[in-house]
Amino acid sequence: MAFTIKKICCIGAGYVGGPTMSVIAQQCPDIQITLVDMNTERIAAWNNPDLDQLPIYEPGLSDIVAEARGRNLFFSTDVEKAIEEADMIFISVNTPTKNYGKGKGMAADLKYIELCARQIADVATSDKIVVEKSTLPVRTAAALKSILHNTGSSVNFHILSNPEFLAEGTAIQDLLNPDRVLIGGENKEAIQALVDIYAGWVDKDRILTTNLWSSELSKLTANAFLAQRVSSINSISELCEKTGADVQEVAKAIGMDTRIGSKFLKASVGFGGSCFQKDILNLVYIARSYNLQEVADYWEQVILMNNHQKQRFADNIIQTLFNTVNGKKIAILGWAFKKDTNDTRESAAIYVADHLLNEQADIHVYDPKVPAEKVFVDLEYLNSRPDAETRRLASVSEDPYEACKDAHAIAILTEWDEFKTYDWARIKRNMKSPSFIFDGRKLLDRAQLEELGFVYYAIGE
Repeated sequence: MAFTIKKICCIGAGYVGGPTMSVIAQQCPDIQITLVDMNTERIAAWNNPDLDQLPIYEPGLSDIVAEARGRNLFFSTDVEKAIEEADMIFISVNTPTKNYGKGKGMAADLKYIELCARQIADVATSDKIVVEKSTLPVRTAAALKSILHNTGSSVNFHILSNPEFLAEGTAIQDLLNPDRVLIGGENKEAIQALVDIYAGWVDKDRILTTNLWSSELSKLTANAFLAQRVSSINSISELCEKTGADVQEVAKAIGMDTRIGSKFLKASVGFGGSCFQKDILNLVYIARSYNLQEVADYWEQVILMNNHQKQRFADNIIQTLFNTVNGKKIAILGWAFKKDTNDTRESAAIYVADHLLNEQADIHVYDPKVPAEKVFVDLEYLNSRPDAETRRLASVSEDPYEACKDAHAIAILTEWDEFKTYDWARIKRNMKSPSFIFDGRKLLDRAQLEELGFVYYAIGE
């Protein structure tokens, strides 16, 4: 039987669910879409008339929400009503790395996925297509099927895997013009129903259909390969610093080889974000669970190199500042894990700052999109020291010039474009001498800064 999709429910109004459903609502005005979340503050923010107060900052998102909200895009905390009315349900809840029990520190925590499945099973009275949108381990769909198919009711559930391939900062463009849309499933009619939705604006030759397990594994593998490239060029950056080579020149030379390509070859202080580390750790855990130790060791090295890059960046600041940062003011410009997002998950800045705080540095943070309280929450989550000590040693400025005033050193940890436009002569006049800049994103102009009198360090030079 063919499926007619008139109403969609998405459980989870976060970084994936919010932008994805907003774009589908804009592109498919005949489908009613309801985003549901138990977090009342988050839903209130999505419904805020002031579009600058949306819970997620993503270029272009507010315009799309403005167009579709109230027409066919709705945000609600009434999860059961949305589930009951929907023909298709997207599950887009968080799947963090477990911090307890078996698989702690590596396996994905699927408790929220299971809770969603059980709620769907309890509430649904008509047939549903259930779409995995969260990043999940291979064969999670088997657990979903087991829960949904053993409800004792006559309701039929069809499970699809539709992983997201969004890059924060460009998520809207990634949704409007995707490299590919991947849909895995077993029921051809259910697959076709989701294909038809995306085909409203995506060329059909970019919509790939696979079995469930290939779809689930493809998401983990894509992130693992991207992260691997970052760790690979970062490993070469350290070698460049010792040999006199320039990592940007090396990256350009190898990137011109069409077999390699130029993407994800920018050396930096390390990758962050919600996906790369979590997905690789998940891949490692899955490999170990099948006793594929060599496979697990191979992918774990990507994480080890990333951690090493952050550690050595912080160590270099300490060593350059005459082997002590105790009581010294260090300005950190950038807290988000990359530009054009307010997402700080696994940001390199958190770990660099934490390392410096352990050495009793006086940290002053500025980020154009990250609120002060989020900075403190990120640091306190690590449990490296009492919260009171973190708040004594660290502060957050709303003005970058104030953050840099009287600083011994500045660390650039997010590649915000605005950093390139600052009055660096003014910043230099108000800093301690010698004035150090540690550019973890290779963002600034070395010649210009050295002419102003800065001592400039960049990754891979």
